[in-house]
Amino acid sequence: MAYVIAEPCIGVKDKACVSACPVDAIHPGSGDEKGGVVTPQLYIDGEACICCGVCVPACPVSAIYAEEDLPEKWKDYAKINRHWYAGRKK
Repeated sequence: MAYVIAEPCIGVKDKACVSACPVDAIHPGSGDEKGGVVTPQLYIDGEACICCGVCVPACPVSAIYAEEDLPEKWKDYAKINRHWYAGRKK
């Protein structure tokens, strides 16, 4: 299962995880936002994520979890992350 970014990221979007990700699975990154994308948080592409976990310690607000380890109160964030990528892929 992929990693998921949950509620602690909202409003923070530190992006340390973006540069840590070896497969560019976390968006929007700096280039995305310059293109006019404004979001409340960052998202992980579950199809691109290789489940390496490198992003977890890079996140300064502890917002990244393996999908199966998401706290119950943030279970909807798996769906929120998937939804952000829906329709963006070619």
